[in-house]
Amino acid sequence: MTEQQLIAGCKANDRRAQRAVYERYAPLMGAIARRYCRREADADDVLVTAFFRAFDRIDTFTESGSFEGWIRRIVVNEALMLLRKKHALKQASELTEVNPASFSIPATAAERLAERDILDLLDAMPVGYRTVFNLYVIEGYKHREIADLLDISINTSKSQLILAKKRLREQLEKLGYAR
Repeated sequence: MTEQQLIAGCKANDRRAQRAVYERYAPLMGAIARRYCRREADADDVLVTAFFRAFDRIDTFTESGSFEGWIRRIVVNEALMLLRKKHALKQASELTEVNPASFSIPATAAERLAERDILDLLDAMPVGYRTVFNLYVIEGYKHREIADLLDISINTSKSQLILAKKRLREQLEKLGYAR
């Protein structure tokens, strides 16, 4: 089935189309949920809830953008809701004087690390660092958008990213990937 046929099937509440959509996108969306959630069970909850929400609101998909991107946004929002519900984002703090240039991550390290290694490094970060890092570096959100999504200040978003990069650099140095 084509993506358009799957979307039409989902809009018609066709369970076979829903299953096909789930089977096609669940691996990628599960990986996205896992980046935000330290526990595998939480990532699974996010994934199931996100697909339920996607199927429930399939009529709001306008087909003007990417279907995968639409589902991705739902997964990210569900992950953020779970983190908010667990109060995991309340511990974010703001730095006032930091030099962001001193916390860059060597590109060669990212090229040599396996996906599992990267997930392990992200898991070792506090929730606030990991969440802002994912939203900014991987999802491409701007600090203003992150601040609005997480109900934090723009400066807190920036400082969490700086601290996440610093923590990542330290971990990479311990593993021998950075200078």
